[in-house]
Parts: sequence; C-alpha cells; structure tokens
Amino acid sequence: MFRNSISERPQWRERATEYGFHFHSMYGQPYWDEGAYYQFSLRQIEQDLEAPTAEIHQMCLHVVDKVVHNERWLSAFAIPESHWDLILASWQRQDPSLYSRLDFAYDGKNPAKLYENNADTPTSLYETGFWQWLWLEENVDLGTLRRDCDQFNSLQEKLIARLAHIVPPGQLLHLACCADSVEDWGTITYLADCAEEAGIATHRLLMSDLGIDARHRFTDDSNRVIDNVFKLYPWEFMLREQFGEFLSQNSTRWLEPPWKSVLSNKALLVALWEMFPGHPNLLPAYFTEQEAGRVLRDFVRKPLFSREGANVTVVQSGIPVQTVGGPYGEEGHVYQAYHPVPRFGDQHVLIGSWLVDDQPAGISVREDTGPITQDLSRYLPHVILE
Repeated sequence: MFRNSISERPQWRERATEYGFHFHSMYGQPYWDEGAYYQFSLRQIEQDLEAPTAEIHQMCLHVVDKVVHNERWLSAFAIPESHWDLILASWQRQDPSLYSRLDFAYDGKNPAKLYENNADTPTSLYETGFWQWLWLEENVDLGTLRRDCDQFNSLQEKLIARLAHIVPPGQLLHLACCADSVEDWGTITYLADCAEEAGIATHRLLMSDLGIDARHRFTDDSNRVIDNVFKLYPWEFMLREQFGEFLSQNSTRWLEPPWKSVLSNKALLVALWEMFPGHPNLLPAYFTEQEAGRVLRDFVRKPLFSREGANVTVVQSGIPVQTVGGPYGEEGHVYQAYHPVPRFGDQHVLIGSWLVDDQPAGISVREDTGPITQDLSRYLPHVILE
C-alpha cells in the first residue's frame, strides 16, 4: 500500500461542474484531492479488505438478530421502547437494505481493524461509485497511469441492480435529505440517477416536505402518497421526530429500513466484541469507562449516535488528548480500544469499505492531518496495481 503523488487532470473542476460534483470543495476547503492516490495490491484488496468486509457484515447481521429479540440490548442501544416492535417487525419481514460502509484502519500490512459501521446514512457515495472511476479512466487515457491499473469499485453497477430489485415495477422512488447540505443533495441526486438507469421514476424532496395524510400515510410535497423512499436522515432522529408515531401505521418502504438503526449505532461495537471476542478485525469495546479502564490503557470514547467524528475523545493513560466538538453524547457512549489511524507521511488514512446487497462493492480512502476523520477530511482515489 503506497501513497503516490500525481498531477491533477487538466480542468478537472470544470469537469466536476459538468458532471454535477458541486461539493468537491466545501466551506472554502478542498474535499476531493487528486494530487495523490493510494495504490493497493490485489492480495491486499481481496484478502485484507474484501474478505473481512463480507465476514464482518454477516457478523453484524447476527448482532441484529440478537438485539431485536432482547430488551437488554435494545435498551443498551438507546432505542426508544415505543419503537421496539417497529424494528423487530422490520427485521422479521426482511425489509431490504440498499447499502452500507464499514470504516477500517488499515496500513497494508496488518489486519484491518473495524472502527464503525456506517449502515444508515453513509455519504461519499458519488465520489466512490462514479467520480474516482472517471478519474482512473481519464488518467489512463492521458498516460498518467498504466493501462493495467484497476480499481476495487463495482459500487455503481451494484446500486443500479439492487434498486431494480427493491423498487416494485411501476412505482415511484422518493429520495429525501435535509436542506442544509449540498453533499447530501448530491448523494440523493446520484442515487436518483442510478435508479433512473434501472428504469425507476424518481422524485427528490427535503425531509421537511414530508407530510402525513388523514389515513396516516406519508406524503410528498405534491401530496402524493409515498410508497418507497430513500432518506438520508438517520433513524435515531426519525424515531424521535413528531411523525415517529406514524412509522408503524403505514406501508411506506424505507431505505434504509428500521432494523438498520441497530447497525448504525456505536453500541454495535460492544455487541460485536461480546459475541465475537478476539476476532482479528475487531477492537475491544465496552459500555463504561470503568470496564474499558480495567483492560485498556488507551481508548476512544464515542457517542452512540455520533457521525463524522463528532464528540469523539481520545484518552491515553487516563488523560484526554484530543476531543472533537459536536451535538452528541447525551444518549450515552462506548469505549473502544485506541488503534491509531495509519499514517502515510503527514496524513492519517481511513479506508471505507462499501457493501451493496450484502456484497463488498469497493473502497473509498479519506485522509486528514489529524487522527480523527471528520466531514471535511479529504477524499483521495485509489488503484490496484501489482
């Protein structure tokens, strides 16, 4: 695994505008970075990332089956008791899932270690499935990369096939996100494009445009009943919204489904360690600082619902050495063994491993000058080359 410098493509920003990649820079900072790329061997991809991704995903599904049937676990996951039946019914119906992303620390030599499962609202989808592949093709054509360069990336084709399987023929797919994120709007636009490639009609809207009719059915901004909706809005918020009481009273099909609220929760890390202790791709994790302190010298405190590194604290020898602010934490925390993100030069590197329809579908690479990956951590492309 190498970090290699490379020249930027001529006029790539104009190409980004042409293809709708409007969030390649955010808040005055670069997000997409093609001044370098990461190089993997096929063995590293297949044995060190793809195989563990498939195995850990199945372990996570095992955890879901245990949690939804167990009040102790449901309480530990801070899932409101009023929605336990909703989540159990969703799991028992086998409500279909679209995609998810496992985040790993991986240095190319040692076993990849799972940091968390982004199973509900993972972003960086467009730049993984389409934009980094376009980067590869154009650099090969330019002669900047060798023609035998490949990429671990079947994300887009798998998304198209999965959407075609999930959405019944002739039905509309709604896609919703919040109003204040150009990245989220870009994500649902990309998914809409994938759905339309699969022959599915789509309609994008804001979460604030969701309504409830007299029969307690969810409706869109044109008062149409919503049959299928992808929502880039986390279940921990959904279950606590005013409309939460109606979630179990109608037949709206949600992507991701309610049972994904188990996998997107950091309590999953504790459940995995309890059910699969010592697994080479897992880090020890506990619910209390006292438990963690008995066996761990250094650990990371993570809120159950934290996203993009918010409210994460690194503790070494009992002393907090780094903290990221944010709105999370009241719901509780987990304490995971500190395993530093690998460094390549001055950059700390995180690998995101994607799944669609329970199958590994590609990777994304994020890097930052700091050890905690956050929302503006840069995205770099990758290649496979022996």
